[in-house]
Amino acid sequence: MIMAEDKVKIDQWVAKFPDPKGAVIMALRIMQDRHRWLSDDSINAVANYLNIAPVDVYEVVSFYSMYRRSPGGKHFVKICTSLSCCLAGAYDVIKYIEDKEGVSLNKLDPEAHITLQETECLGACQGAPVALVDDEKYHLDLTPDKINTLLQDLDLVEGVQ
Repeated sequence: MIMAEDKVKIDQWVAKFPDPKGAVIMALRIMQDRHRWLSDDSINAVANYLNIAPVDVYEVVSFYSMYRRSPGGKHFVKICTSLSCCLAGAYDVIKYIEDKEGVSLNKLDPEAHITLQETECLGACQGAPVALVDDEKYHLDLTPDKINTLLQDLDLVEGVQ
């Protein structure tokens, strides 16, 4: 089911395209923002609301790595492993976080504090290695000290909620 306020947001995107298919990416993003992942029910609801074949929506979900098909931790930490970040130590960053947080890369555990994910280019090569937290905030030039601060800040956010 799509909530009324989400329908308003989706309709704003539909209005920008001559065909409702143009709004699929953002409709899925809106649903993922609401539920933190995309269930079959959410994907089918988008297809139904936009009046397009469900297979067309599933194709989009399966193509883009930004969509999550199962629930994960309270926070999503994506580490870029494209060339610039890789050369600047992205895999060292991943290993550091795995060891420090006791998590495994790409393991979607809804009970975990964070879900650590590998991702393709985040478009911030000048700040390699780079992390994107909760699809909102970039962290550049990652070092162990900066990673510790990032993880500490996530703990503080949890304390506020």
